[in-house]
Amino acid sequence: MEFVSAIKKSAATLLTTSVFASLAGFSAITEADAKTFRWASQGDVLTMDPHSQNEGLNNSMSDHIYEPLVNRGKTMAIEPCLSTSWTQVNPTTMRFKLRDKVVYHDGASFSADDVVFSITRALEKTSDFSAYMQGIKEAKKIDNLTVDIVSDGPSPTLLDQLTEIRMMNKAWALKNNAQKPQDFKNKEETYTARNTNGTGPFILKTREPDVKTVVTANPKWWGKRDSASIDEVVYTPIKNNATRVSALLTGEIDFVLDPPVQDVPKLKEDKAIKIVEGNENRTLFLNFDQGRDELLYGTKGKNPFKDIRVRQAMLQTIDANAIHISVMRKLSLPTMSMIAPQVRGYSADLEKRPPVDIAKAKKLMADAGFASGFDVTLDCPDNRYINDQAICVAVAGMLAKIDIRVKVNAMPRALYFPKIQNSDTSMYLLGWGVPTFDSLYTLQSILRTKGQGGDGTWNFSGYSNTKVDAIVDQLKTEVDFKKRADLTKEALLLDQADVGHIPFHHQVIPWAMRSNITVVHRPDNRMNAKWAVIN
Repeated sequence: MEFVSAIKKSAATLLTTSVFASLAGFSAITEADAKTFRWASQGDVLTMDPHSQNEGLNNSMSDHIYEPLVNRGKTMAIEPCLSTSWTQVNPTTMRFKLRDKVVYHDGASFSADDVVFSITRALEKTSDFSAYMQGIKEAKKIDNLTVDIVSDGPSPTLLDQLTEIRMMNKAWALKNNAQKPQDFKNKEETYTARNTNGTGPFILKTREPDVKTVVTANPKWWGKRDSASIDEVVYTPIKNNATRVSALLTGEIDFVLDPPVQDVPKLKEDKAIKIVEGNENRTLFLNFDQGRDELLYGTKGKNPFKDIRVRQAMLQTIDANAIHISVMRKLSLPTMSMIAPQVRGYSADLEKRPPVDIAKAKKLMADAGFASGFDVTLDCPDNRYINDQAICVAVAGMLAKIDIRVKVNAMPRALYFPKIQNSDTSMYLLGWGVPTFDSLYTLQSILRTKGQGGDGTWNFSGYSNTKVDAIVDQLKTEVDFKKRADLTKEALLLDQADVGHIPFHHQVIPWAMRSNITVVHRPDNRMNAKWAVIN
């Protein structure tokens, strides 16, 4: 956009009178623009392959183009999507009746063959969706509009998992040599990274990485959008906070997913702007290499993170409440829990953090043999979470009090995720949302020892506790939700005792938009344009 290139020259200030004045010359929304919904956030979509990168913004964009068998409605309840009904045939088999007369964007008919192909594809090693494939053994075609999903055992979260497995056209994928998902972390280029063919409400028109992604309304979509007048959606990544806010204020952008928290009070005073906010089911935490004998990026010799006393010292030094007030401007919920309140298995009595105690922390460091501290690099995204880089800088300042000398290595999400996914890190910040709304997703992906399938898929620290592993494996097939809650609490208490991770807060997500825009605010932080209305 001409606006973005122009304003970058003067985006050093945020919501000042001079910024408002300098932007006054830009054209306002015209009647011709009314059918285009324009939104932005600080980072770009990583790939268009629906099974390649399990990342929030990526999944949000995929939801516009591709569809699962079941999805989440406006209240986050599971609803029919490409399947119209489902029946538990036996403890390990669920039968899905597929929606008839659904066509892909290229005109091909959706069928059971596509479901079998998509399930198989999501099970491939290059898929980043193995956590959603937990317990799924295979998909079997019964007839053209009937499919059985077969599990290894009882699967209490199967429907939750399937909300994230999007269906692809088998013939199109094979034609374009895309039988397997793009291997994003190893920088593979595939046809599906920039091209799509789904059944969803929008069709990919143009894809310009780090510039813009444009989708247009699908005239053959089987469903109904809230506003038939929106015929185009333009997503623009705008990293600079001032530029992003200014674009909203001048009407160049209709909606901002992640307004800077420091600007929210000012935006609330502007009658042309609407702010909607709520708690996200995402928890931000610090993790560190507990597996290697020596740090990749830090002082050589004994790995300090393998000593629990060092980890305890860090926990007693990091002031999550100070981050809440100074960095997050109170738009966060400080926590000691690895799962948020919206997640099944959450327990409020796991939230209390130990008090900050620098003297005790220094003694723990000395007892561990690190009285003089050590050096370490903290890998951090600078365009993924709310104030992510600022959080890392704050943590570095806090840890300096006990002579842990932290070098903050901030980078764009497109570089950050491949780096940590290859375990090329000694310490890192991660924010973990829970699309399944069930604790198993966090416990299996983050806390469990890395293994087969979805076990430890996002455990890049080497954290391992055999008791936690046993609990996770029990949760995979436990259908009693009271027992599941008890097991979850036990696992999280074990992790706390180990100081396996240091949580900071559950993220609070304000959305900012023009006052004539109506959207459905979701705790998974996904804006879906099919529910957007331009009044």
